[in-house]
Amino acid sequence: MPCRIRRWTAALTLLLLAFAVPTLAAPPNIVFVIADDLGYGDVGCFGQTKIRTPNIDQLAKDGLRLTQHYSGNAVCAPSRCVLMTGLHPGHAQVRNNRATPPEGQWPLVAGTVTLPRLLQQCGYVTGGFGKWGLGGPGSDGQPLKQGINRWFGYYCQGVAHNHYPTYLWDDDRRFPLKNPEFAAHQKLPDGADVNDPKSYAGYRGTQFAMDLIADEAVNFVKSNKARPFFLYFPSIIPHLALQAPEDAVAEYKGAFPETPYPGGGGYLPNQTPRATYAAMVSRLDKHVGMLVAAVREAGVFDNTIFVFTSDNGPLYGQYAGTDCEFFNSNGGLRGRKGSLYEGGFREPTVIAWKGKIAAGTSSDRVTGFEDWLPTLLELAGLKDKTPAGLDGISFVPTLLGQSQQPRPFLYREFPAYGGQQCVRIGDWKGVRQNLMPGGAKKAKPAAAPNMRIELYDLKNDWQETKDVSAEHPDVVARIEKLMREQHTPNPEFPFPALDRL
Repeated sequence: MPCRIRRWTAALTLLLLAFAVPTLAAPPNIVFVIADDLGYGDVGCFGQTKIRTPNIDQLAKDGLRLTQHYSGNAVCAPSRCVLMTGLHPGHAQVRNNRATPPEGQWPLVAGTVTLPRLLQQCGYVTGGFGKWGLGGPGSDGQPLKQGINRWFGYYCQGVAHNHYPTYLWDDDRRFPLKNPEFAAHQKLPDGADVNDPKSYAGYRGTQFAMDLIADEAVNFVKSNKARPFFLYFPSIIPHLALQAPEDAVAEYKGAFPETPYPGGGGYLPNQTPRATYAAMVSRLDKHVGMLVAAVREAGVFDNTIFVFTSDNGPLYGQYAGTDCEFFNSNGGLRGRKGSLYEGGFREPTVIAWKGKIAAGTSSDRVTGFEDWLPTLLELAGLKDKTPAGLDGISFVPTLLGQSQQPRPFLYREFPAYGGQQCVRIGDWKGVRQNLMPGGAKKAKPAAAPNMRIELYDLKNDWQETKDVSAEHPDVVARIEKLMREQHTPNPEFPFPALDRL
């Protein structure tokens, strides 16, 4: 009898324990959207008044705005490398845009630990839709070899200069489009009437690439709603050339004074460049709305994290028909794409997760692209899978409304656009310029560039107008030390002024 009682008691105990252990919630889905060359002030929730972005603005209302968030670098490929690997530009594999003809950019090496690979290893299905830029066809860097299960879009940034290409990549196969073949850089023929719409008819096709890509992203959500998914959506909007479907441009027809762009200064001619730029940004916003709607229809909205950001700042002035001054695309910040002043890499960033991240909030904590890898892993309940040695720091406490120590520093370097380096410590920002005035091929190791550090107090001078380095030599010394310590030479992207330190 006692033995039988013990057996029943043990069975009852196991049964009670089974009911006592709570059922773990499914890991959250992640939808990560990156715009291309979108400025800090290009969306409504960050101050834009001329361009309509209701879906992005709604994400901001539903979640949290990161008002001091920095992309990985000041141009496409190195910025995305930081995002994918959690390493800042001083430790990254890819540090500049470098083409690998006939198609693609410098590839990530085989086996690179990337954000999608880590999620994939933990049971996520991963999809990428848009522009990759970290390895062309046949290379170890192409998306299917770097943790992406499903890819649809461009491998190459150069091909992505045309929004009406003749093909896209469907996983590792070419997917032909019904667009005529034409160069993405040309001007109107001599004698063409700049005011005649027919003069521009040859610079548009029938299939707008990002519309097709957005449709495939929606299909990805529908096909994978029963399992956790990571949907990476690196759009090519609003990167040049200025091109948009006619129905998108019609929304802004007559809204702005226009000066036709005949070409000759890069990219393609456009009769209504301001309306087209606005149309492109609103088209991106439409795609964001499609993704949100697809997640709702799949019944997984409450368990999906949405992130919206940009890979670097907007273009300068009226380059190739754009008019970022007219739209105040950089939100008043100094610098544009290619610059390590604030306007070159501080980005409009929003994150939303219903019931987890407080709606209608904002944070001015300094964060960067390298921080997303540890942050998203922690949000997914995978903190223990975070690799050692990252430069990224999880900011989950900030997202959940808890107190968190400020980031110790943020480091950036860029061996292009003259050669630049910067460090931010709190509100102090140190910047070096013209470290490679002749470019990587011309900057001789024996050269002695000006290593002077400009210093800005961003709290009182957010537009970086007054260099106060002479007044704060102690701060400059701290920044100089970090600049020296955080750079590791990369033979594929030489930076002589820093490599010899």
